[in-house]
Formats: sequence, structure tokens, C-alpha cells
Amino acid sequence: MSDQNASSDAKIPNRRVSRRQRRAEALRARALSPARIILSVLVGFPLMTASVALGVYLRTSPYEPAEAVLHLIARAGCDAAESVGMAPAYQGWPGYHARNDVDGDGVACEPQRQAEQVAVQPQNASPAQAPEPRQRTLGRAKFVRP
Repeated sequence: MSDQNASSDAKIPNRRVSRRQRRAEALRARALSPARIILSVLVGFPLMTASVALGVYLRTSPYEPAEAVLHLIARAGCDAAESVGMAPAYQGWPGYHARNDVDGDGVACEPQRQAEQVAVQPQNASPAQAPEPRQRTLGRAKFVRP
């Protein structure tokens, strides 16, 4: 008879729920609430996409990671390029974007007085002269790009 009593007790659920079980159910209900799911999708998905895109850009960029980030910031415009020390930028250098090169001479975000001097130069001047290497600093590190 004791076997029958044990099996009948197993079939009847315990109607008394412990405090721990109630807290777990409440936590589960909050975690799966529609508002929380929608918020995590609206905030989490763009952040995840941006971080993956930045990681891919840094790995595929021809520049060092620090220069690649500055190059990406300089794409926003000449004000941003000047604020991070990437202006003026010569074609092929980090910070050069054709959209920032107003006169199409291979120098982006050049100051106005340099743009006027370029316009005054004679036509037979060789534009293929290589500019001097530019030194930039980021913290204590010094970068020289040939």
C-alpha cells in the first residue's frame, strides 16, 4: 500500500508554490514582455550592425586601425577632418576623400589661401610633385606617412 500512496502523491501537484518559484515566474514574465523584446530589437540590432560594419571596415582598410578610424571620421566633411588633424589630405593618403576635394587637384580640405595659390600657378608647373611627409600625433604616438 505504501507504493500506491507514493504513486498517488506524485500525480497530485503540490498546490503550494514557494516564494522562489513565484520570483522566478515574475522574472520570466518581465524578461519576455513584448515591450522589452521590441526595445532590445530596436536598440540592439542597429548597434550590432554598426559594430560589425566597423569591424569589417577596420580589417579591410589599407590603413592602420587608428588611421582607418580617422579616415572614416574625415569622410564626414572638412570640419571633421580638421578636428582630427587630417586636413589637408593628399590623394592616396588617409583622410582624402574625393567629395572633400572641391577643385579636383588631389588635395582635400585645403585652406582657402592654398586654393587661391593653386589657381595662380602657371599651367606648365608639374602637378606630380610629391608633397612632403606629414607628421601627426595621437597622444604620444607620432605617425609619419610617406
